[in-house]
Amino acid sequence: MYLSRVYAVASMKVLVTGSEGFVGRNLVKYLKDRGFDVIGLDISGGELRLDVTDFDALLRSLSNIDFDAVVHLSAIANIPESIRDPYRCFKVNVYGTLNILEIASRKNVKRFIYASSANVYGLPLKLPVDEDTPLNPRTPYDYSKVAAETIVQSYWKTKKLPTVIFRSWKLFGEYDVPTTAIPSFIRACLKNETIKLYNSGRDTTDPTYIENYCIAIELALTREEAIGEVFNIGTGNEITIRQLAELIRKLTNSDSEIALLPPRTEEEKEPMRSYPSIEKIKKLLGYTPKTSLEEGLKRTIQYYKQLLEAETI
Repeated sequence: MYLSRVYAVASMKVLVTGSEGFVGRNLVKYLKDRGFDVIGLDISGGELRLDVTDFDALLRSLSNIDFDAVVHLSAIANIPESIRDPYRCFKVNVYGTLNILEIASRKNVKRFIYASSANVYGLPLKLPVDEDTPLNPRTPYDYSKVAAETIVQSYWKTKKLPTVIFRSWKLFGEYDVPTTAIPSFIRACLKNETIKLYNSGRDTTDPTYIENYCIAIELALTREEAIGEVFNIGTGNEITIRQLAELIRKLTNSDSEIALLPPRTEEEKEPMRSYPSIEKIKKLLGYTPKTSLEEGLKRTIQYYKQLLEAETI
């Protein structure tokens, strides 16, 4: 069993779209360290500088390149941006996904992993959220992920493309987008600035260190049991945004004050509670989160300390 798995990894070439983003940069490094041959594709760089919405350019560039699997990360993930420009959001997230699916199908890849989001559940209709929880999208971004998932599933059902869908909770770690919650809290604490918590930080989530996500990707690439399935990705724990801010303040030994602010919109008055059941991926793929929230935060804090030190030189 061990030898067969090593052979599968060593011989597998993986195309990662969105390779220059937060998740992509971490995943490319992780897979290369684990012995995979990785090709990065991104509109801003990587081995292949390509736009996923340009099918003809994708077809020209990828027709003569061999790869065994695709991890499709490319997306417009900024929710306010998706509200300002839903057309672009749907063009990239839905049409772009269709383009990559079609090329993957033509090349008969062994695996197509689609990076969806817990946002498809919106304000969850039950807790903890399992994969059978009814979808309840709210923003254009959420709806774009629902639409793309449907297309991914259609390629599995009608073309037998071996697909896997991941619905991840709040991922964090090195290279994260600096304006998102955890990097914002860390930078504020390192500078002893005020941490602003809208709706008094009452929303909940399951912050998941990026390495745990990469482990799940590897399992989906190498385990046949993953094919055709949808999996929640997280740790299975719940924490309020206020508790998260307080933990970061403690880990940074910061004197930052926490400002409890009103909700930004009327819709946000009701706290958004969301955390996953990860029993399915544990049972089918043997997934276990390796890095705890506190350890992941410590690593991320060290990363931002180094960045801030570099900025002051």
